Amino acid sequence: MTAVPSSHGARPLRGVLLDVDGTLLDSNQAHADAFADVFREWGMTIPAARVLPLIGMGGDKLIPELTGLDAESDEGKRLAKAKSRRFTEHYLPRLSPTPGARAFVERLQAAGLRLVVATSAGGSEVEGLLERAGIADLLPTTTTSSDAESSKPDPDIIEAALAKGGLAPDETLMVGDTTYDIEAAGRAGVRCVAFRSGGWDDASLAGAIAIFDSPADALARFDASPFASPPPGVTP
Repeated sequence: MTAVPSSHGARPLRGVLLDVDGTLLDSNQAHADAFADVFREWGMTIPAARVLPLIGMGGDKLIPELTGLDAESDEGKRLAKAKSRRFTEHYLPRLSPTPGARAFVERLQAAGLRLVVATSAGGSEVEGLLERAGIADLLPTTTTSSDAESSKPDPDIIEAALAKGGLAPDETLMVGDTTYDIEAAGRAGVRCVAFRSGGWDDASLAGAIAIFDSPADALARFDASPFASPPPGVTP
């Protein structure tokens, strides 16, 4: 674990916002490959290696960044739907959880923390992502791109997740795997813990208050982690 001091004056931890892709499900490369497949079918030469560093932001930002298309145009919407279909049908069934994903979520629950999914994935994809991560039964409260006007790194999804969970920013942690998670959380006033499981290096994740290899690593170091501060009156 790599850690930096957390913010002074934060209230006792009551909730955790959880990203899914790259954080609890090993899916970042699959998303990049699905985009590259569709770009190729549409006559665009945009390899997965160019897409991968942008996985973590929403498609409403990724598609214009790589193609110049307006994500809200008819063509942009068709491309996004084609990518979602390609990912869901071809890649999603092959995916596996990141190491220790379910046990980590269970440990957060045992600590009495309120958990809310906060992902840039579309609402139609999230159920499948959680199923493949083996945690769908543990996380009934989800916040997706459907709940926000703008996707990560804008703070809209984080703010919507806080509202759904009835949580204040200074009593909440975000868990993610990309610089977009860290930026979105920071803009909403929420501290972020990062996992390397999404493929980002420590320099890119430097804005996090702690960095772990994976959920399993965070679980193994739980008592010395930012998650160890329980809500008032709760003993983990």
